[in-house]
Amino acid sequence: MSHPVVPGRRHLLSGAGSGIGEVLADRLHARGDDLVLLARSAERAEQLRARWEGAATVVGDLEDPASLASLGLPDRLDSVVHSAGVVGLGTVAELEVASWQRQLTVNLVAAAELTRLTLPAVRAAAGTYVFVNSGAGLNARGGWGAYAASKHGLKALADALRQEEQEHGVRVTSLYPGRVATPMQEQVHDAEGAAYDPTAWIQPSTVADAALHVLDLPRDATVPDLKLSRP
Repeated sequence: MSHPVVPGRRHLLSGAGSGIGEVLADRLHARGDDLVLLARSAERAEQLRARWEGAATVVGDLEDPASLASLGLPDRLDSVVHSAGVVGLGTVAELEVASWQRQLTVNLVAAAELTRLTLPAVRAAAGTYVFVNSGAGLNARGGWGAYAASKHGLKALADALRQEEQEHGVRVTSLYPGRVATPMQEQVHDAEGAAYDPTAWIQPSTVADAALHVLDLPRDATVPDLKLSRP
């Protein structure tokens, strides 16, 4: 389903360098929307600007959420899409504290801080937050405890934000895709010792199109939660 698109909108994306975020950035850039892309380093920012002509970049490391406080953010944002994330598999018995801390920091704490910092700009546009969560944010499986905990936390963050910001006209959506054919999925298969066939999983373009549908919804509706799974 397509909706009328308001020209000249501005979107801040994390995780635009690969996977779902990269495809969504392609979609938005192709139709003429303005991009503000979060990069972990100045070198990475230069690569992103070369990839999407005219895009703006801000530099901050999601593994160090305090570094996000120095971002030079615009006064108005029509959306913020949290697409970046990390994964580390292991049972509760074997997974060390560093892996727990990294996944919780990048997937949850940094998302919370980036949300806090961008709220004035999103409020100004009565904009939308899209949290690219995971099926692991709804159900935890053995070996996925730390990742699922971070994604369950991300769901809680989005649910609280949705209620808190309703009075400001801010919409909040969580996307829960199953396994998606991204570089992260290849990494997961390697950790599982399984052969990787990208055609066996949801395509990044499918999830990006779902995010685009959410961003383009008319003001009379919102999608709080959207789960995507293989048929």
